[in-house]
Amino acid sequence: MALAAKFRLHITVFGDVQGVFFRAGTQDEARRIGNITGWVRNTPDGGVEVVAEGERSALDQLLKWCSHGPAGAVVEKIEHEWLGYKGEFSDFKIEYG
Repeated sequence: MALAAKFRLHITVFGDVQGVFFRAGTQDEARRIGNITGWVRNTPDGGVEVVAEGERSALDQLLKWCSHGPAGAVVEKIEHEWLGYKGEFSDFKIEYG
């Protein structure tokens, strides 16, 4: 049986997405879905950026969740880009700074 192909997904979320537990919610959702590694962080312009790796079906679920985020978030726009898998992450974490 062949292993499922893995992908890298870069997501940028715009709107009222800081100060509403978007990063923590994204981390929780990635861990709930399982087999997703990467990170989430706030951007200086008030958005949230996500880089995640895993199987396409898992990443599709994370992308869907990011399109609305946690209760309290107001997602105005979301951009995403599929990239080549690099395998550089061991877990999914919140990046600060």
